[in-house]
Amino acid sequence: MLRFIFSLSLVCISLLGNAQPKDTAKVIYPERYGLRLGVDLHKIARSFYEKDYRGFEVVGDYRLTKRFYIAGEIGNEDKTVDDDRLNFTTKGTYFKVGFDYNSFENWLDMENMIYIGMRYGVSSFNHTLNSYKIYDPTNYYGENTIISGAEFDGLNASWLEVVGGIKAELFNNLYMGFSVRLNYLVYDKKPENFDNLFIPGYNRTYDGKFGASINYSVSYFIPIYKKK
Repeated sequence: MLRFIFSLSLVCISLLGNAQPKDTAKVIYPERYGLRLGVDLHKIARSFYEKDYRGFEVVGDYRLTKRFYIAGEIGNEDKTVDDDRLNFTTKGTYFKVGFDYNSFENWLDMENMIYIGMRYGVSSFNHTLNSYKIYDPTNYYGENTIISGAEFDGLNASWLEVVGGIKAELFNNLYMGFSVRLNYLVYDKKPENFDNLFIPGYNRTYDGKFGASINYSVSYFIPIYKKK
């Protein structure tokens, strides 16, 4: 935990130091290149505290150059949405692939990140319409609940995702991260007489093309080689 706090402190100090004159002298040291793999803690936690949600996501990145990383996520989600007018369950899997650019200048052998990036996401899923409500003037409450059970299979969607986040070393090779994601829906196959109100990996659609989500990750770095 002390290493994590120290890493975050260095990130803050570095941001403040960008406004100060910099010494032209630099220390050359070998930097590690390799694969970082982990899981999204946010989805795991939601699976415990939300009774209508189950989700799991594996995250990863591979360092290509000093600044650029290939990055991606793969996972699955099972969510029941209970709105004022309808209740439905969505199940499916997804994967995202893209890149991250690290804008943070690390000190010596540290490998923390303040990054921006992009992803292209693809999801395959199905909906089950559990129930819906219709207007009924003969009913005291003005509506009736209809039990449905209708299923909509073979659905898919794709989207672009802009990512911004931070990763800081907690212990040796173990990293904690947080990211914010803004999504733009490129394509979705809509079911007949229904709509894609929730897409695994994308989140709620809110009757439009834009969405958003967050990610809390813990990951482990596997060094492969060093480069000056």
